[in-house]
Parts: sequence; C-alpha cells; structure tokens
Amino acid sequence: MKVRNVIWIATMWLLAGSAAAQNGGKISGYMFGDYYYVAANHNKSIEDANGFWLRRIYFTYDRNLSKAFAVRLRWEMSSPGDFTTSSKLSPAVKDAYLKWKSGAHSVYVGISSTPTWDFIEHFWGYRSVEKTPLDLQKFGSSRDFGVAVKGALDEAKHLNYHIMFGNGSSNKSETNKGKKVMVSLSAHSANGIVAQGYFDYEARPDHTDRYTFQGFLGYNNSKSFRIGLQFASQTRQVVNGDDMSLQIGSVFAAAKLGEKVWGFARADRQFDANPAGAKISYIPFAPTVKSTFFVGGLDFQPQKNVHLMPNVEAVFYENVAGGPDNDLIPR
Repeated sequence: MKVRNVIWIATMWLLAGSAAAQNGGKISGYMFGDYYYVAANHNKSIEDANGFWLRRIYFTYDRNLSKAFAVRLRWEMSSPGDFTTSSKLSPAVKDAYLKWKSGAHSVYVGISSTPTWDFIEHFWGYRSVEKTPLDLQKFGSSRDFGVAVKGALDEAKHLNYHIMFGNGSSNKSETNKGKKVMVSLSAHSANGIVAQGYFDYEARPDHTDRYTFQGFLGYNNSKSFRIGLQFASQTRQVVNGDDMSLQIGSVFAAAKLGEKVWGFARADRQFDANPAGAKISYIPFAPTVKSTFFVGGLDFQPQKNVHLMPNVEAVFYENVAGGPDNDLIPR
C-alpha cells in the first residue's frame, strides 16, 4: 500500500511538473566540481589533502506568470570547503523572488542577486573555476532578501543600473535592525569596452557599519578575447578602535586558443591582510599578512554545456619574518 502511494505521489508530481512546463515553467540545473590536491599550504594540517568535491549544484524552477510577471525558485548545495567537516550535501534556497517587468526596467521582490559582483562575475565568465575577488574575500554576498530594481537608462541599453535595498543577511534570516543599500552603474560601448562603478552601505549592530567602493574596466571581444581590471575598497567600523580598510586589485584575461579551447589567468592583490582569510572555503588564506592570489588554466569544451577546466591556484604571501608558507592547489 505504501509503495503504491509513493508511486502515485511521484506520478502526480511528474504530471504537475509537465503541466507547469506547458504553462511556461522551466526546470534547469547547473553543477561543477573538482579533484583537488593541496600540494603546499601555510596550514600544514591540510597539506597533501586531496579528493573530489562539488563546489556548486543548482536546481532552478522559472515560470512566466504573464508578460509582466515571473517567479524563480532556485536551490543550491555544495560540499563543505573547510577540509574538516564530513557531511552530506544539504540544499538551501538560493533565489526566491517575484519579478515584475515594464519595458527596460525590472523589479525583484524576495531573495535575488545583488549588484556587488553580479556584473563582474558574468564578465569574468569562470565562476566554475573561482569566485570573483570580492566574493572570494568575503566583502559581501551574491544574494540578499529585499527589493531590487534594475534596467537600462537609454534605448540602446548601453547604460545600465542595479539598485537593491535588503536585509544585508544574504539568503539567511534577518537578525538586526540595520539594512543594506547597494548601487551599481555600468556602461557598454559598441567597440567592446565596458565600465562599472559600485557602492554599498551596510548598517550593522554596535557601530560596526561597512561601506564599499568598487571600480571595473574591461574589454570584451566575445569571439576571442576579454580582459578586466578591478579595484575595490571596503571600510569596516571597529568598536573602540580605528576603522579597518581592506583593498583589493585584480586583473584577469581569457583568450580563445583553438576551436574548443580557451585559456584564462587572473591575479588578485590583497593590499591588506584579511582577518576572515582562514574562513574562505576551498582555499583558506593566512589571515595575518598581505597576499597575491593567482589562478590559471585551460577550458576544453568537448560539447555544448560540458567543460573540462584543469587549473592551478596559488597564494603568495608577503615575505615577512616568521611569515606563512605559500599555497599551491592544482585542480
């Protein structure tokens, strides 16, 4: 009896999914992972660690309710990246929003992407290899719960904006009275040059507010080459102390090497030691010294939507007495 009930429920779910698809619904997925080897690390306890992990799995449902309204629900899961936790992959809500579109402008209500690095991540094009600099160094979050507005300011869509007012708690529950405001403005020229300016302010408890400035300049010949330059500065208020300033500079490039082969490389300079460095997933940084991060590799595409991307990540620390050893992780 129980087996028949399970089969009946599964059948009804499939029929409902089929009906939803016919009414404009779409189910999609996305997944990437690595085999990694920690060849060298400042933390000797994880040196020589190796294995397989999945750094991201997406399961997404999109549905157009009308020409003006749409909804999205996206689940995400990933392997723990702290080299100590052993647990099964657990899903969490990544996106959950209602979208209203009018002309070249859209309003999002719920959990949606923030302006912090959304534009730069798409331009970089290799999130499956590594996070963008501000994402990697925990300067913000890719998602927030709130209201966002984005669109084009001109008919040719060369000038675009993205504004968000949210909890400042990512896709987690709100736990304080403060809120976060994020604003980006990007420009695209007909010859492939792009630029973006970004600012955010986050009101946090106990006089620990944060604000961030970011500038980006890039060139994209989508058929064969792209390059980007980025600089960001974040100021963090400190209780009973001087404000902390963290600055990052980054340069990256990707070039087509063959019909189905691209090469890519990126270097990030951390001008200030990141106190949260040890908490960075999959490639923890020493939290007490300045560093330069490098990643480079190849992108083979044997067929559409399938990529094989061997790469090497390295962290070079500032040479100070008693300072940490460098990190090297082939993947």
